[in-house]
Amino acid sequence: MRLPSINAQVAPLVRKIIDNAEALRVAVTKGSLGETLIDCGVDVVGGLEAGRLLSEVCLGGLGQVTFQTIDTDKPWPFMVTIHTSQPVLACLGSQYAGWSLSADVDGKKFNVLGSGPARAIGSSEKLFDELGYRDKADSATIVIEADKAPPAALVEEIAKACKIKPAQLTILFAPTSSLAGTVQIAARCLEVALHKAHELHYPLADIVDGIATVPVPPPTPGFIEAMGRTNDAIIYAGCVQLFVTGDADAAKKLANELPSANSKDYGKPFAETFAAVKGDFYQIDPMLFSPAKVIVSSLDTGESFHSGKIDDAVLQRSFTT
Repeated sequence: MRLPSINAQVAPLVRKIIDNAEALRVAVTKGSLGETLIDCGVDVVGGLEAGRLLSEVCLGGLGQVTFQTIDTDKPWPFMVTIHTSQPVLACLGSQYAGWSLSADVDGKKFNVLGSGPARAIGSSEKLFDELGYRDKADSATIVIEADKAPPAALVEEIAKACKIKPAQLTILFAPTSSLAGTVQIAARCLEVALHKAHELHYPLADIVDGIATVPVPPPTPGFIEAMGRTNDAIIYAGCVQLFVTGDADAAKKLANELPSANSKDYGKPFAETFAAVKGDFYQIDPMLFSPAKVIVSSLDTGESFHSGKIDDAVLQRSFTT
């Protein structure tokens, strides 16, 4: 089956954001090299809807992100739900923040991770060899989690890697602490499950469809606290269902191994875990970055395998302190 160009797929969505910039409370400007910059939360308020659309951009235009309500008696009843019929391409080929980018600005390093469809053109990640996918397009779109606009040197680096002129490049950005940034990070719940499935060596070709839901975290000004809340939303309250083909025993094994509770670092708010390792991400068990609850449904046998649990107590600690 021929896969779509995710940069072409996302272009109408980017145009929608640009055309509705005022209503979305985002700012669209041209950078010094002619690139299009869309600020979703640095010098503007942005909002939940800007975050929803930003999340769909991250998914390469191949996913739907919606807001839903569960039991209103729960402390955090509003949810972000993510669905894509192309889970491997949308989540791993686009949404995953796998492009490490760096530029010098007045003697200081500007380091960010890039996500979105431009990765499939310009990133040198070996993951794309495994996916068997590379995009070709006349324009490219990238999303970065940042508290300032990218410098010209970084814009030039991205455009060069994508083999396009800067004028054909669109960069969307928002800090973790913003409303839009909070939503787009929480909306990675399905992507986190796909990434862990890959780390567990589950055959990606067997993952046919996927859906996930996660509470909307309340934003907070501090970066560490904001990062903690968005991670905790997934780790302690994210729920994912994957629809798979192939061996049912492998599907059951995946369900049992996916949830975050399997990690040795599970059990306390992420900000506390991060502080305990003095900010060294590499000291945190990578298996922690997983949804709390998982359902894996076999399309071949009709069986569904459940594992994990929602931990409201840890979530409450994270969201209120």
